[in-house]
Amino acid sequence: MKITGVETFLVDIPMQTPVSPYQSRYISSSSTGALIMRIETDSGIVGWGETPQRLSFQNAKSFTGEEASYFRPILLDKDPTDISALYADWGIEEPYLQALVEMACWDILGKQCGQPLHRLLGGMYRDRVEVTCCMGIRGPEEAATISKHYVDLGFSTMKTKAGRSPEEDLAMVRAIRESVGDRLNLRIDPNMGYSPELALQLAKDLEPYDLQYFEQPMDKALLQESADIRQQTKTPLALNESVTTMENVRKILELNAADFLLPDTYQCGGLWAVKLVGEIAASANVPCIFHCSHDLGLRTATMLHMAGSSPNFPLANDCTYYSLENDIITQPFEIREGTIAIPTGPGLGIEIDEAMLKRYLVKSSIE
Repeated sequence: MKITGVETFLVDIPMQTPVSPYQSRYISSSSTGALIMRIETDSGIVGWGETPQRLSFQNAKSFTGEEASYFRPILLDKDPTDISALYADWGIEEPYLQALVEMACWDILGKQCGQPLHRLLGGMYRDRVEVTCCMGIRGPEEAATISKHYVDLGFSTMKTKAGRSPEEDLAMVRAIRESVGDRLNLRIDPNMGYSPELALQLAKDLEPYDLQYFEQPMDKALLQESADIRQQTKTPLALNESVTTMENVRKILELNAADFLLPDTYQCGGLWAVKLVGEIAASANVPCIFHCSHDLGLRTATMLHMAGSSPNFPLANDCTYYSLENDIITQPFEIREGTIAIPTGPGLGIEIDEAMLKRYLVKSSIE
């Protein structure tokens, strides 16, 4: 099988309340977007891939509309089922672009075999995957109201953004606990917002609120500092931005720098890399959670296949899918009691809605 055609599409879909506006310490977003890839083959099989908006929008003119100058010389005439070769020597420069291509290749391989992706990744371990509810930085009153809303919808785990100030974070966490008690497992994510000194003090101050974990409070390079903090607080630490190369993952585990890891395809370079992170982490008894970067149906499907086939993804995985106004797949996923069923069709197990793809195309970014 050979790749005969490559297209990319930049799309952006509005998010709804209460997720929108999604305020982190450095940006507020009200939409979910992605760079979408379509790969055609000489066998007639078509594969689809997705990579996150924040990265792809920075490179919209380079990788949309005229993407042939980058992707086609690399991909044309390659066998899309040679996924190990993609990692080893196809020469794609950035992990998030490699992940985009790799997803489409897995979709093609699954369709060629007539098997859903989770079968190729080890078989079904769980048929439904638990997902989080998410919230940007909010004031205490809003945080209390939103957390109650999520409990009413049947979610069991909540993740909030954080990182602008420890006082703000504590007030938000306190309000959530006062509103819903222990009915939500609670995670907060400062996105590397604090120094080691502030991170340690905040971790200690958070101890009474029984967080499931405190995610990436410091710069991604500060692995020894993360290990040190773990020895001085009862608040569990998780790492996401630090989870990139296998070398970095090995360092994290050797240092005992995290209670949990949050790998993602666009940071690690693809789905197979995330699978390997999960397996290596399992050898050290460190559970994994699939990270979300505001995903459409393609990346959500990838998360479901991975978590559904991997025992070491036992907790609720990051997700803001429920906030989308719409999606570019023909049958959007249904969240029931905080869980989503794993797709069972071949490949990613979903089909693209061409009309929706056209509707949400960001034309201004490629002019």
